[in-house]
Amino acid sequence: MALTGRTALLAALGALVVGLVLPSWTGIAVATLPVLLGVLADLALAAPVRSLRLERGGDTSVRLGEDATVELTVTNPSRRPLRARIRDAWPPSAWRPGTAFAASRHTVTVPAGERRRLTTPLGPTRRGDHHAAKVTVRSLGPLGLAARQGSHTVPWTVRALPPFTSRKHLPSRLARLRELDGRTSVLTRGQGTEFDSLREYLPGDDVRSIDWRASARRNTVAVRTWRPERDRHVLIVLDTGRTSAGRVGDAPRLDAALDAALLLAALATKAGDRVDLLAHDTRKRIGIAGRTPTDVLPAFTDALATLEPALVETDFRALTANALRMAPHRSLIVLLTGLDARPIEEGLLPQLPLLTKRHEVVLASVADPRLDELAAARGTVQDVYGAAAAEQTRTDRRRTADRLTRAGITVLDAPPTTIAPAVADAYLALKAAGRL
Repeated sequence: MALTGRTALLAALGALVVGLVLPSWTGIAVATLPVLLGVLADLALAAPVRSLRLERGGDTSVRLGEDATVELTVTNPSRRPLRARIRDAWPPSAWRPGTAFAASRHTVTVPAGERRRLTTPLGPTRRGDHHAAKVTVRSLGPLGLAARQGSHTVPWTVRALPPFTSRKHLPSRLARLRELDGRTSVLTRGQGTEFDSLREYLPGDDVRSIDWRASARRNTVAVRTWRPERDRHVLIVLDTGRTSAGRVGDAPRLDAALDAALLLAALATKAGDRVDLLAHDTRKRIGIAGRTPTDVLPAFTDALATLEPALVETDFRALTANALRMAPHRSLIVLLTGLDARPIEEGLLPQLPLLTKRHEVVLASVADPRLDELAAARGTVQDVYGAAAAEQTRTDRRRTADRLTRAGITVLDAPPTTIAPAVADAYLALKAAGRL
């Protein structure tokens, strides 16, 4: 049973009026008797809460930053009308800041034997699964003096998917891909490309592509056009160890790496290549292989939604072993990890010969633009120390990148806003050079 504010107000006013005429205890008893009778009547006439039937529907997934809608259907099987205030509770991360109180509360009237549908808008602020909490129903009597109250467990889960903000870079990279693929007049040739067709020579064409025999037959200069081979294998490897948990701006490095992985997967799939995914720290967290082109991006997006960094040192030996199992033949391996000197020198560098012996390897790291700001500061003594530390960090990263480059891999070090297009450009450059 729950008493409303109206009940307390009526009892106080009654006690005040009657107390002026009768002795105090007698006055209070006389004043509260009508209120008590009203409360009992309200409880008797309020619709029962336990017998209500609650069902859910609506969205089960939404991209981070967008809105989801969850429906709650309330069925009143009793013979009494339901006048209720309902709270549909969700965890704080399921709401946009400042919207939880208004969005989670509903006032509804459900006649006997009927149902009503309530809509709860959600705006997740974190990736992952958001589970519904209990639904609390306060069933009011006709006088509004008292209410029956109870809670129901109505399970529902809304998965917040990665936002894929780098999607805006996809059209320009697809245009470049069409050029490489021979669908426009700008064509390139590299080792491992396939002959496509002949066309008339245009100023600026590579003279090495001139087909002299065909030119003699045509009485015009003809050049061969080439297109990159299709059905290559691309393995995207995400390092989910402690370095991926470091925050750059408002988000961990892993979030920028996920965005780069999605852009590369979308681009490589359009290029006709096979794309697999491996996420690893001390163990394999995600392994997706053998998906059809139409299933690659949805499968990656769904799996990456719940992926979080682990505060452990990455086992690069196990990571390399799992990568080689997923890529038994020549492939492009794109490793999204950090450029911290110690993990690279002690963990990755000893394993690199196993990767570079057969595969083309690209290492992409998310740089912190704050380092550039700190390195340029000179205002105070504290700023000078901060600048020295930032410059030392940048020097260590450059030294580590140089060692990796000498080991035969392509190194990318870019801030979160440009890491995804940088990875896509590296993929296209390898395509154009015939190295993939």
